[in-house]
Amino acid sequence: MGSVTLWRPVGPDELKLIELAKMEAFPPRLPEQPIFYPVTTREYAVKIARDWNVAASGCGFVTQFDVSEEFLARYSVQTAGGRSHQEYWIPAEDMDAFNGAIIGKIRVVDTFGEVE
Repeated sequence: MGSVTLWRPVGPDELKLIELAKMEAFPPRLPEQPIFYPVTTREYAVKIARDWNVAASGCGFVTQFDVSEEFLARYSVQTAGGRSHQEYWIPAEDMDAFNGAIIGKIRVVDTFGEVE
């Protein structure tokens, strides 16, 4: 099987943890984060990074990465508030398997706000 390209908007703290993982994995979810939400379009990720992450932490980033199509087949795409807001809902307990299904590196493709 092939791969699916996904995006994840992140703030500076999450990006530091991704960098510590050599751009190969996302960090485990915190107790108050039971779901990991990668999104299906760059446009949706840009909106979140620019509008929410910048407001919350002064800067936001869009990451792009490829995931095994076979792994993603376990999950259905969810619509969050509008047709253009589509994402996968990956339970926190599946993060190790999700990270293992990432093909290649996680790439930063957009940056917003004041980056130190």
